[in-house]
Amino acid sequence: MSLGSERHSVQNPLIRYAVEVGWTYLPPEEALRLRQGESGIVLHDVLVAQLQRLNSGIVDHVKAEEVVRGLTSVFPNIEGNLQAWEYLNGLKTVFVEMERRERNIKLLDSNTPENNIFHVTDEFRFTGGANPIRADVVFFINGIPVIIVETKSATRIEGIAEALDQIRRYHREGAELMAVLQLHALTHLLKFYYGATWNTSRKSLYNWRDEQAGDFETLVKTFFAPRRILRVLTEFILFARKDGELSKVVLRPHQIRAAERVIKRARDPEKKRGLIWHTQGSGKTYIMITVAKRLLEDPVFNNPTVLMLVDRNELEQQLFCNLEAVGFTRVQVANSKRHLYELLKSDYRGLIVSMIHKFDDIPANVNLRENIYVLVDEAHRTTGGKLGNYLMGALPNATYIGFTGTPIDKTAHGKGTFKVFGTDDPKGYLDKYSIRESIEDGTTVPLHYSLAPNELLVDRETLENEFLNLVEAEGVSDVEELDRVLEKAVTLKNMLKNRERIDKIAEFVANHFKTVVEPMGYKAFLVAVDREACAFYKEALDRYLPPEYSAVVISKNYNDPPELAKYHLTEEKEEQIRRAFRNPDSLPKILIVTEKLLTGYDAPILYCMYLDKPMRDHVLLQAIARVNRPYEDDEGRRKRAGFILDFVGIFENLEKALAFDSEDVQSVVEGIDILKERFESLMAEGREKYLPLIKDKVADKAAEAVLEYFRDKEKRHEFYQYFKELQDIYEILSPDPFLRPFMNDYEKLARMYRMLRANYEPGISIDREFLRKTARLVQEHTDAVFSGEPTKFYKLDEETLEKILNDNKPDTVKVFNLLKAIRVLVEQESQRSPYLIPIGERAEQIAKAFEERQMTTKETLQQLELLMRDGIEGKKAEAKSDLSPEGFAVFWFLKREGIEKAEAAARKIAGAFEQFPYWERSSEQERGLRIALFKALFEAGVERIAEFTERIMKMLGRRSN
Repeated sequence: MSLGSERHSVQNPLIRYAVEVGWTYLPPEEALRLRQGESGIVLHDVLVAQLQRLNSGIVDHVKAEEVVRGLTSVFPNIEGNLQAWEYLNGLKTVFVEMERRERNIKLLDSNTPENNIFHVTDEFRFTGGANPIRADVVFFINGIPVIIVETKSATRIEGIAEALDQIRRYHREGAELMAVLQLHALTHLLKFYYGATWNTSRKSLYNWRDEQAGDFETLVKTFFAPRRILRVLTEFILFARKDGELSKVVLRPHQIRAAERVIKRARDPEKKRGLIWHTQGSGKTYIMITVAKRLLEDPVFNNPTVLMLVDRNELEQQLFCNLEAVGFTRVQVANSKRHLYELLKSDYRGLIVSMIHKFDDIPANVNLRENIYVLVDEAHRTTGGKLGNYLMGALPNATYIGFTGTPIDKTAHGKGTFKVFGTDDPKGYLDKYSIRESIEDGTTVPLHYSLAPNELLVDRETLENEFLNLVEAEGVSDVEELDRVLEKAVTLKNMLKNRERIDKIAEFVANHFKTVVEPMGYKAFLVAVDREACAFYKEALDRYLPPEYSAVVISKNYNDPPELAKYHLTEEKEEQIRRAFRNPDSLPKILIVTEKLLTGYDAPILYCMYLDKPMRDHVLLQAIARVNRPYEDDEGRRKRAGFILDFVGIFENLEKALAFDSEDVQSVVEGIDILKERFESLMAEGREKYLPLIKDKVADKAAEAVLEYFRDKEKRHEFYQYFKELQDIYEILSPDPFLRPFMNDYEKLARMYRMLRANYEPGISIDREFLRKTARLVQEHTDAVFSGEPTKFYKLDEETLEKILNDNKPDTVKVFNLLKAIRVLVEQESQRSPYLIPIGERAEQIAKAFEERQMTTKETLQQLELLMRDGIEGKKAEAKSDLSPEGFAVFWFLKREGIEKAEAAARKIAGAFEQFPYWERSSEQERGLRIALFKALFEAGVERIAEFTERIMKMLGRRSN
């Protein structure tokens, strides 16, 4: 057994730890029996029995069978997955004849875990989809599959990425099973990730970190604790429709923690306040929805009123859509002050969604009940001043929970937020999820900034006097408030709107976007000081970029002059622009804004913000957070950072611009100079550690040196990590004169990385490994140093073999060229000539032995040569044979194993495969095929019949993994 092997070091311990916390292990054979065959989804008898037990008097055996049919025949897509989730959450009904009415049915008992049956099985083969799949581990509750787990060896460098690719493939090829499963988990011992099924982007994969997480055992036991899994399935999965499309999320660990703390606070009769600070972009909306649902459904809260306060029309609509999708039944959206007053006065029980301004002038003591829970979004700005007083005067005994994406600032305004929400907690926060934590978890990406050239910045003294030094600008909490402050900054605004300056900036922005941002595949915001400046920028940008590249999104006033009115958008047109901007293949690529879209709008493809509007404190943090959303394109390339180009000079003095405690905003944004220092340091490391390997060497010797040095997997892993960080920084900096002295060496390191990945990690797409600018660099320039990347060979013949063996290259390079030739041939020809499959498997065994230094280079070359000759000989024999491709594959396999009656046995076995064409989907056909194979092999005098049967079936099956 090798250390870190998948089955022994990861899969088996995972199952053992799950059993220790309450799951019962089912051997694959027993699970298969209960599933009634490999196309079965549920443990049939278990589910039928549990349905009757949990729904006594409502569900009999016949109705239980009906429910099972309904659950297992949902559509094989996300819509079907929502249906399955509704079954699990007791939202489906059956008609009870005796009562002449529909009754909800229970498939899980989330309140009493002991009433459920928890099973776990492994090597789960499913044949009911487009293609057979084999999952490593599957967890069942009451016979229903709920979690699928892929395990990878700790020694696999790209283990998690490979496991995620497996999960994606299961969605394509086993959609009928995935439609019922609700969660997936991936682990390679060192880390443990989880996510929702039907949401398989890398950014939706969450690192499971329990409060006291440590080793693998702790991670597994805390994650799979039965009570916790029940709660995740019933409370922490949300479906939402956005732009008509259904999406699914499972809450991240920090969201689950915050929801738990809010519910605990709501149960505490002594404490009536709480403040949740979760940094911008970390998903506060989902916490609010989850908390509201829990408050309304838990009997302990005695049929309460939950009031959700939001401050933007678009967020109100977004919340309402989400609530509808997750099954809220009692929801009212307050459409006027009068409507809100009547709802509260009439003692309405259920959920009310409102905006804070509807509390203006509301009378005191409208409702004195204590089980009223007020969830306040963007608490730092919605409860300031008289509106907050009206709210709390109207509902004096309610519990108030504030949610904010920015920390409490050090101004009087910030102290006010603390007084309203933070008095019941020592440090002001009921729960905190800092900027640094969100970056570490991948919830958000880091931000970098650069100041524009000095000649484009506004006068520093004017900026200080008319904005940064003003008391009324401190703690500014929303864009409208900021705009009122800027209205008084006459000289500053005139400078910002100077037409000559705007034209120069537009030219600079156009050039920067075309050379820096667009090559990365991303989009940008241009933030102007006011609506008129937006119009000026649009005119100027159109002189340097195609007009369709940019669009203006501003609010409209009825008395706007024609030069502004022409940018007014209908609601439909604005929604169309918002959607198109999120799409990488659609125009526009730049949105020109001043107040709209700076809060509440998520576009992960947004990378760059051209900032030409003075901002500070909360407004600045909220605005720049537009570019901190993670993004992954269709080719798997991920956004590593967001970028702000400052034309005002705000970032020259960050301490003044962000009046928060330094620990709260630590790492919020870093200057580009820090990246340049890091790049320089990494290049120095590369020049000292890696580039000497190829110094003064001709192409083949350089390739040999690199391939030989990196045979050690740990050295390769270390180099991969090194180069990925280097590449991330290059992507952000390029093009820049700073890079010129490093370009030649950077390109060599990129080619070294490419060669290693191509040779040592053949299953990984090299093109996906490079970010766009590095990919272009490697494609555009040829470098004589690395001709060691293996050539593609397509013919299985003596000429190809001799060409490789007689090539004037070192033996190490020949080894990898032969491996590449065999891999390509197996990939291209094995469907037509399955006899090549065992040859490919043997080649991988030889490659592994070479990599682990169990074979010398010369021995490896000899073994691969023999293997290649075996393939060539097989090709010639196949051309002369009248056997089918499958029959010949069996013949060649048996012949190589020394079986004298190989051909006769092969003919019988080929006939058996024709007789049982659906053996991979039908358990009955599979049994028939096995019997026929056993008989044919026995008659041929084979001794290891069971082993040979498995090897033949694996070779000729559509391999699942």
